Amino acid sequence: MKKTDHAADGATGSVDVPRFRGRNLPALDRAVITVLPPVLIVAVLVVVTLNPDGAAESISAARTFVTGKFTWLFVLYSLVAVAVCVWLVFSRIGTVRLGGPDARPEHGKFAWYSMLFACGQGIGLIFWSVAEPILLRDDNPVVPAEQTGEADGAMVWSYFHWGFTAWAMYCVVAVCLAYSHHNLGKTLTFREATVDILPKWSQRGAGVVVELLAIIATVLGLATSFGFAALQFSSGLASFTGLSTGPGIWLLVILGLAGLTAVSAFFGINKGMKRISETNSVLSIVLLVAVLVFGPTIFLISNITQTFGSFFANFLAMSFWTDSGTAGQDIATWQDSWNGWWTVFIWCWVIAFSPFVAGFIARISRGRTIREFVIGVTVVPSLIVMVWIGVIGSAALHYDDRRDRGISAAVAADTSSGLFVMLESVPVVGSLLLVVATVLVATYYVTSLDSGAHALAEFVSAPRKAGPFFRVVLVASIAAVAVTLLTLGGTAVVDTVQTGTIIGAFPFSFVILLMIANLVRRLLTRTPETVRLEREVNDPTPDVPGADRGTTAEQAAAEPVERQPAVEAGREAEPLPQT
Repeated sequence: MKKTDHAADGATGSVDVPRFRGRNLPALDRAVITVLPPVLIVAVLVVVTLNPDGAAESISAARTFVTGKFTWLFVLYSLVAVAVCVWLVFSRIGTVRLGGPDARPEHGKFAWYSMLFACGQGIGLIFWSVAEPILLRDDNPVVPAEQTGEADGAMVWSYFHWGFTAWAMYCVVAVCLAYSHHNLGKTLTFREATVDILPKWSQRGAGVVVELLAIIATVLGLATSFGFAALQFSSGLASFTGLSTGPGIWLLVILGLAGLTAVSAFFGINKGMKRISETNSVLSIVLLVAVLVFGPTIFLISNITQTFGSFFANFLAMSFWTDSGTAGQDIATWQDSWNGWWTVFIWCWVIAFSPFVAGFIARISRGRTIREFVIGVTVVPSLIVMVWIGVIGSAALHYDDRRDRGISAAVAADTSSGLFVMLESVPVVGSLLLVVATVLVATYYVTSLDSGAHALAEFVSAPRKAGPFFRVVLVASIAAVAVTLLTLGGTAVVDTVQTGTIIGAFPFSFVILLMIANLVRRLLTRTPETVRLEREVNDPTPDVPGADRGTTAEQAAAEPVERQPAVEAGREAEPLPQT
């Protein structure tokens, strides 16, 4: 939210925009949303640490069920996300501006791209840009290696899993939250972007359930990622210092990363995450250019050109591929399905991370048109991803062949070590790049956790505005969960909880589909009255005629629902469109 001062007739007024026009939660609902998630999270940790084998077996059975019965659903979900993004870009809806007709972007394009990329996929790419091409080089559908005699399929599927479709899945959730918040004055929460489409009698209960799912998914997703970030950072340190990794090193790494994140979260987006994200972008460019220049340059350029063409040629086939041969029969385990290892796994990962990634992207995107927003969140990051994987993944395949599949052996032993083993093979600057990559692991995760803390603060405290100390407390809480997982259960427990979180994406996917339907309804029924509402919600001048109908979040939080006529006015005006 943005605070603006206005002077008129010698008086100075101040108001937060967008003005709150959403639902003020009853005390009981707020208590449930605040208290129940930590109780449930502690219960999960206790069960998993006391009975890790039983928990792993149960979660594996759930993963097998979801993979065997609902692969088609995740494929359909991804297609819906892509279709909605394409519609938003090419329809008249694309001209609608987030924050009302007069809003302007709060962040420059470089800072904006840096922040949305860092919170979305930075840490995932560091982990998988080598591991996936190596693991898939001999076994992948649609573009199998035997067709070309080369590893095109491994690169193409890596582009697919981390490129346009994944970003479209983040984008469609983010635009739902952004329009609801910036244009209609709702809180930046899943409940207010979703429940309007439901019957009135179910909206209160459904809103609480939706918010609980979003909060729990965010905390567990960030905590398990924190654990794996500590493991990968430790591997990076070991690659150039000779230190042996273990619980002690993991604990120090978590405390160090949590401390850096707490500082970033305390200082806010402009002074904290924005600067770290821009540093990420610069270091990423340095690493990429160094591998391209000092590595097998001609091979890298040739392979990128060839695999880009193969990706565009096979995009539709990969998008619709459901592995139907295993879908028609009961599978003994999810490991019997290629999609269970890859597409379903990664799409579930994206859905599980959507609450905090999309929430943060929505927060920083005020002032951009929906068309600019969608292109910026899908096309630009996708090209960055493809160039990154094209250079790093192609270099890994090249050095893997030159080292008699040495990188394949290293990845099979420890997936997180793939990038560092590859960088060791780069002549002249390899040792320096190990340091750069290790720093990137840290800073990319700091930005992910920082964005998660901002989004989580909105989920928990809305419509009240969360302060910097509250965000620091959230960071500390997530770090405590990560420490508990690693110290009490080790890597196996971290893996179990992460898998469980990803499986939690199955029910959450229905919430997101409902939210998408609500966005489409809101946009297709947009009227001139809605445009007036958008202007009023985002009018920073409290002493102009008509502006007194709005309330700030703090005022709304202090008043009972029945005393807020603006809420009902906002609800009546939501159905609006064709401008």
